[in-house]
Amino acid sequence: MKQLLVTGDDFGLALEVNRAIERAHREGILCTASLMVGAACADDAIARAHQMPELGVGLHVALVEGRPVLPPKRVPALVDAAGNFSERLVRASFRFFFDPRARRQLAAEIRAQFEAFAATGLVLDHVNAHNHLHVHPTILSLLLAIGRDYGNPPIRLPREIAVSRQFSLRDAALFPWLYFMQRRLGRAGVACNDQVFGLKDSGSMDEETLLALLERLPEGATEMYFHPAIGFCAEIERVSPGSAYQAEFKALVSPRVRARLDALGLEPIRFRGLASAGPVRP
Repeated sequence: MKQLLVTGDDFGLALEVNRAIERAHREGILCTASLMVGAACADDAIARAHQMPELGVGLHVALVEGRPVLPPKRVPALVDAAGNFSERLVRASFRFFFDPRARRQLAAEIRAQFEAFAATGLVLDHVNAHNHLHVHPTILSLLLAIGRDYGNPPIRLPREIAVSRQFSLRDAALFPWLYFMQRRLGRAGVACNDQVFGLKDSGSMDEETLLALLERLPEGATEMYFHPAIGFCAEIERVSPGSAYQAEFKALVSPRVRARLDALGLEPIRFRGLASAGPVRP
């Protein structure tokens, strides 16, 4: 059986992103969105989400590139002098693993983000982390432990099968981490997808790429995730210059894509649709 989840990440990052996610859901194939509760335009995203009851909204935990939900003075090991999270992912990852103080502050910040999501009144469809930091064993442990208090939401497994590009050394390096991540999710009874598309094509999930990936859709639950925006988006340009975010939006509302989904007999689902089948196991 084939299942498809179509997600828009960084909901709340900017008005251009929020508008794209709303239109991609109302007019296109997008069925889920991952909300950054501490982002500048989170309130606007929350208001839009309340007008879209069929949109599955999840928590996009941000621990790099942005600002914490907690006051910066409560998480000094996670932020710089200006109160911003680090933009150096590797350095931050080592700190999260080796620094006990950073781990304690991570737990507090992650819980604060879950609490902020709960305060929105939205149903928690799923959880993942910005830049896929939930693959990190420390962060995954915290998400699993804290997530139990918020309904054990499904978690994205960012494992991409090699169909869009050749298998790389990066894929080989990630394989053991993803294998153990899937085993931990299974043991915890947390549902997840089987694979993703969008990792290797991040920033370039245009119409032709999307149509080609649909033809290679494997068995199981596949998530395709996007970073769409309408018009020029300064926030995306700052962290990902050259990203084809407008083309990604156009792909999500493409009549050709919708027609191909209909021909394949596929209707995108929300992550909570995976939970009824129980945890996906390796």
